Amino acid sequence: MKMPRAFGIVGKSSIRASLTMLAAIFLAACNPFDEARPMMDEYVERLGRVLETDPQFSEPAPAPILPRRRERVLDMPELELGMLDFLSLYGCDLQFVVGEKNSIMGKVMQPLNRLRYELRFIASAEKCLQSSVDDGDKDLQDTLRQAISSKRENLPIALWNATWGVEEVENLFTTSKGFYPVIAENPLSDLAREAVQLESVARRLLNGELDQNLDFAGAVQQRWQAEYHAGQLINSALLVAARLNDGTELIQRRLAQRPLCLNGKPNNQSTIVHDMFFSVYIGKVQPYLADLRRARTDLLEPLAQLAQIQTAVMPQSFQRWQARALPAEAGVESAVESASVWADLDQALAEHTRGWQQLLEQCGLRPGA
Repeated sequence: MKMPRAFGIVGKSSIRASLTMLAAIFLAACNPFDEARPMMDEYVERLGRVLETDPQFSEPAPAPILPRRRERVLDMPELELGMLDFLSLYGCDLQFVVGEKNSIMGKVMQPLNRLRYELRFIASAEKCLQSSVDDGDKDLQDTLRQAISSKRENLPIALWNATWGVEEVENLFTTSKGFYPVIAENPLSDLAREAVQLESVARRLLNGELDQNLDFAGAVQQRWQAEYHAGQLINSALLVAARLNDGTELIQRRLAQRPLCLNGKPNNQSTIVHDMFFSVYIGKVQPYLADLRRARTDLLEPLAQLAQIQTAVMPQSFQRWQARALPAEAGVESAVESASVWADLDQALAEHTRGWQQLLEQCGLRPGA
């Protein structure tokens, strides 16, 4: 049976529309500027093309891996069993706090709950001490003072275990989830806000201000479990530094040859180079660099401060990781800063910027001139 002519026309139109849509989807999927690695590779490829120099791609430096949990968790000193038994006999609130620790669930407390317990113990013991003074019970007073002193002394250990000793931080800093996304909006608003809040509370606790509300901390660690942006940022910093260095090497090779422009007068090639500079480097790469810089400031710097204020109890393996993975405090120079992922990125960007300035200056096109 013959197909009606009208149906055949509609069918061809539908096929043509479908093919157009598939082509659009294919081209969108192949856009190298949608993801970090193809974007940076494409940038170096195009730079080599306009400079008529073959690019050489270097491998990014290996990402620093957060030490395993058994290397991060600190041993938490316990009160003597006899002291706990003694304190559990008295009728103040401390009796119930001690009972909670001696329960089955209390023996397997997660680090955050252990920190909460330590704070409740100190608060309850201090109240109990005040009431025992009125009762004139010298033995109880001495025991309570010893217990409070011990708990306060070891509180930084409990705080460390509840922040950098938890399993959830491993997900936040995993380097197995690729690169920081190339996006317009900021995906770090909650993570960044909570990092600032956590650092602020930790600082107060270390300053002896123990009346802190930790109700928010559980949600913070749940978000750490679900999001990988800190590790992605480290991966991206290493990738971008490597590709900027590759681009700088291309520019330096071109600078070693004849000038891009004779007598400082623009020509066809300089126009192509200048256009690529603005369309790709300024238009695509620079916005991603700005995203990395903002994320470093908003998320990684508060986390770096959270680690820095706990240096007194920080394990040595973590110190090495911190020096490599986390940004140093602004204005602080150290022997390890030169090995930092972020210092390497800053240096790569500075050298790449100088290379572009020298190249475009040959044609009177230096940026900012």
